[in-house]
Amino acid sequence: MARRQRRDDPEQKVPPPGFSRVGTRVLEVAENLVYGAIAVFLVGSAFVLLAVAATTSFGLWSDFSQKPVIEVLNILLLVFIVVELLFAVRTTVEKRELVAEPFLLVGIIASIKEIVVLSIEAASALGQGAEFDDRMVEIGLLGVLVVLLGVTSFLLRRKEREPDEGAPAPDVDTADEEPEPRQRAGRRS
Repeated sequence: MARRQRRDDPEQKVPPPGFSRVGTRVLEVAENLVYGAIAVFLVGSAFVLLAVAATTSFGLWSDFSQKPVIEVLNILLLVFIVVELLFAVRTTVEKRELVAEPFLLVGIIASIKEIVVLSIEAASALGQGAEFDDRMVEIGLLGVLVVLLGVTSFLLRRKEREPDEGAPAPDVDTADEEPEPRQRAGRRS
């Protein structure tokens, strides 16, 4: 009876039965292998994208028009997105929890990428009526999305700096007192 109570009490650190420990360990290893494979794929993708960006950049020497510049910018912003996803995977493996902030940054970068591309397309569609209006509406909506993701990221960081709900509050009496100034050795007041 006492053993059953200890196991049901979340405050007690009682190890789970033998099979559960082995099963948990097997799943943990499998999870690490999957995250490792994702990380390898993301690193490979980043290098391939960088190679494509370099190849496209060399094409700028012969054709310095708007199209290759947009392609290079688009590819480099994709590299930023892939690197942020790689950071998210690394953070997930290190902390053993899913962290939202890297995904918010990916959303911000992806939205900015589309704003840049749409801005250039809107400039070429200037004076074409509905097509230009559509581009401007998309740019406006993406701008709102960037602001919302930024505010969400700010609030998330602010929440992470707050003390935990169950943690004891800091002592008010000692928090208001100023520490006494330190005196140097050999000096008397």
